[in-house]
This record gives sequence, C-alpha cells and structure tokens, in this order.
Amino acid sequence: MHYICFQPIYQERVWGGRDFEKKLGRTLPSEKIIGESWEIVDRAEAQSTIKEGKFEGLTIRQAIKDHSGSIMGPDYPPERPFPVLVKWLDCQQKLSLQVHPPADIAPLLNGEPKTENWYIADATSTAALMAGLKNGVTRKQFEKALNENKLSDLVHRISSKKGDSLFVPSGRIHAIDAGNLILEIQQNSDTTYRVYDWGRVGIDGKPRQLHVEESMKSIDFDDFEPNLITSTLEKETLLADCENFRLRKLTLNKNETVNFNALEQPRLFHVVEGHLVENSTDYKTLITGDNILLPYDSEFVFQAKCKTTVLITDNFISY
Repeated sequence: MHYICFQPIYQERVWGGRDFEKKLGRTLPSEKIIGESWEIVDRAEAQSTIKEGKFEGLTIRQAIKDHSGSIMGPDYPPERPFPVLVKWLDCQQKLSLQVHPPADIAPLLNGEPKTENWYIADATSTAALMAGLKNGVTRKQFEKALNENKLSDLVHRISSKKGDSLFVPSGRIHAIDAGNLILEIQQNSDTTYRVYDWGRVGIDGKPRQLHVEESMKSIDFDDFEPNLITSTLEKETLLADCENFRLRKLTLNKNETVNFNALEQPRLFHVVEGHLVENSTDYKTLITGDNILLPYDSEFVFQAKCKTTVLITDNFISY
C-alpha cells in the first residue's frame, strides 16, 4: 500500500496571515486570513479527504472504517476516530491565552482533553511562546491579575526560533506570540478555553468568547516555567513521549534514507524542511509542509534529496 496524503482544510483566524503561500508553497483561498491548516483530522465537523492513490476521494473516516486492518492494524476498532490531529499554524499575531482541560476535568465541562506539541518550523527574530506560570505565581495572584488585565506579567514567556519544540500537556496555560510558523501534533480534540484575549475583537468585529470559569477549573497552578527542546546537531531527537503519542525529529543528509517496517504500527511522517522521495512509489516528491500517514501493513524507504528534517509521530494506538 502507498502512503496516504490528504487535502488540507484551511481555517480563517483573526491572528493568521498568508505565510502558507510563501513558506509552504500552498494555494490559499483568496482574501482570507488563514491561521490554521488542518492537515489530518477525523472529526464529525471536519474530515480530511485523501487526494491520491487507491483511496482517492475517500474521507479518512471512510478509509479507516472500510480498511482499518490494513491502515491501523488488526485490532483497531473501525468506528474509532483517528487519534491524532495535525495542524500547521501561521501566527502573525498573538493567540489568546488559553488552556485545554485535563482528562479528569474535561468530562465535567463537556469538553475533551488535548495534549499537544509545537514544532517551530520558522520564526522571526522577535517570536516567542508563552507556557506555564512564572515561578511562584499563585492562583490568588492569577485571579487578581486577570481582573486587572495584567495576566501577561505572570505567564512564562520564552523566545522561540526555528527548530525549537515545546510540549503542551492538558492543563498548561499557554499562548503563541506573533512570528511563529508551527507544526502542531495533538490529541484528536477541539476543546480550547480562552481565559484572556488581549482585548481583541474577532474577524466579525465583536469580542471573542472567553471561558474564564472553565479555564480556572482546568489550569494547572503548579506548572511553572517549562523548557523548550532547542535545536541540536543530533541525528535524532525525542521531542515528546506521552500516553497519547511519541514525536521524534530526524535530520537526514542528502541521499540518506529512513526505513519503516510493515506490521509494526501506523505512523505519521511530517516534512518540516527539505524534500524526499519514497523509493517504492510513483508519487510526487514530498516537500516542506507535507504530512502523510504510513499504513500499518506497508513498509517504506524514504530518501532525502537534500539536507532534510522530518518529524515522526507514532505510538498513538496500543496493541
């Protein structure tokens, strides 16, 4: 079986822009401010469509329902949604200060937990991330600052640069500052609680909805000053390893290969810089920005055509 590639689903966001055109070579909807590209998604409100190969035209849900054994493995329930959601984020402005509910809190709020990882594919010289609280900040101090519109003084802010990575578990307060192009790997969830939005209005000119009560129930007030995983010269770097997924970064020199065996597990393969070819298919060259699914029942050999950086997401289902 070939690898599976999908049509992106573009989402307009007040903080977005047009960098997917310039940096990923995409064709975007005209006159839209695009903040997110949903690359792989299996949700009732959004379905990735397969764009070539034997499953061309099928949604990811249809493909898994009809071919779960070959795509996901023999024990994967066909009715179960694909467990990971993959997005590109074009952050031209600061995103809201927000939190995703932990697994033990989410059902009480009619939400879904969402643990995610941000990989910085590109960044301006002033780009930054906000994650966790500054050391020693208390819930009482946080509530007072929220009432006084001074929350930014209490949240940990970290300069970001190309090649950095940050793990964002459910419960961690966070925001992405302007100037970041990010590949986000996350649980299949779309629950986000905004606690503060910098006094901004949405695309419709109206203030965006806040979720202060839900946020206060979800924030981990013992989460202080997390660290980025910064760029290294290592060939392989572990970026995240949690109960929801494992994420690794692999750097390949020209003509180097990376191999995947069949009958182990399905995997996601993300090209964040450079380009590759898959030796056994006649598909087009994979380029920066591409995200593909490697089915359970197939083996693959990818060869870099120049110095190339890829991410590999696996361990997102249990056998």
